[in-house]
Amino acid sequence: MFNFAYQKARSRLYSNIRKFFDERNYLEVFTPTLSDSLIPEPTIRNFSTSFINEFMARRELYLIPSPEMFMKEMLAAGSGSIYQISSCFRNAEQLGEIHNPEFHMLEYYTVGFDEKDSIPLTLEFLEATKIDGCRPEVTAEPLVMTVEEAMMEYSRLDLIKAQDYEFLKAHAEKCGIYVPENEAWDDTFNRIFINDVETQIPTDRPVILTDYPMQIDCLALRKPGTPYRQRWEMYIAGTEVANCYAEETGKERTKIYYEKEYARLKEERELTGEVIPYADMRFADLDIPASSGVAIGLDRLLMTELGLGEISPLLSFPLSVMLSRDR
Repeated sequence: MFNFAYQKARSRLYSNIRKFFDERNYLEVFTPTLSDSLIPEPTIRNFSTSFINEFMARRELYLIPSPEMFMKEMLAAGSGSIYQISSCFRNAEQLGEIHNPEFHMLEYYTVGFDEKDSIPLTLEFLEATKIDGCRPEVTAEPLVMTVEEAMMEYSRLDLIKAQDYEFLKAHAEKCGIYVPENEAWDDTFNRIFINDVETQIPTDRPVILTDYPMQIDCLALRKPGTPYRQRWEMYIAGTEVANCYAEETGKERTKIYYEKEYARLKEERELTGEVIPYADMRFADLDIPASSGVAIGLDRLLMTELGLGEISPLLSFPLSVMLSRDR
């Protein structure tokens, strides 16, 4: 059964979002959900389909996991600060409390900002766009701490010493966490983070974790003189809702990232037979201005504002329901 009260709540949230950014002279943009190439991200599984035309060769296309690639092309073309509400798709996601393979994402880029500038902007956004009846923990005074501080607070792990993988692995095993042979640093770190940090962070206010380890590779700038990246993530009611970067603008560093991540993706997926999306290396040549990008999962944000424990009541047609139907 449809819950039209939740539909009205979503409509109000999206209206508030547009008002917030329009009043600040951001341009709302509209980009495709179907693409002939994707940014190589080995941890994100993709949906593919085929373009069929009697006058052209058949070609593989992909449903976007985020609008990042297209929006950065617009930034490079001189768009100024922009935002978009889009449908995104990630395969092999759990069909569970906070996951659906198709979901709504808000992504906004602020020219001239870094990740620190985006924190007060995002907190202002949460206050200005909240719907009637929004739970108080969504707009409460946030806890802002570095990942280094969080790992020490909740796992008693010294992240500087843990730059040595053997130290990191020994700590995980001491905590009773299984670590496979020859596991990468970032995978072991994530095991500890999920087990010790995500389960203990406060749920009565937003928690913003800054300065993620450099080993978790992404298109965020390195923080000078540290083993960290200029990146933060926001948790509300214990659920990850937002992710922010000071965007990488160096062409050579972007090219190296693309080539390395694509090689890793290809190696892994040739073994599993999963989709290997084409990665257009021309992306590395874009003249992207200094900017900060924030991505917010809108299904999760609405879930937390309404005080729900899962996103499925907010979805008109959850994939889990579709897949349960007899055919």
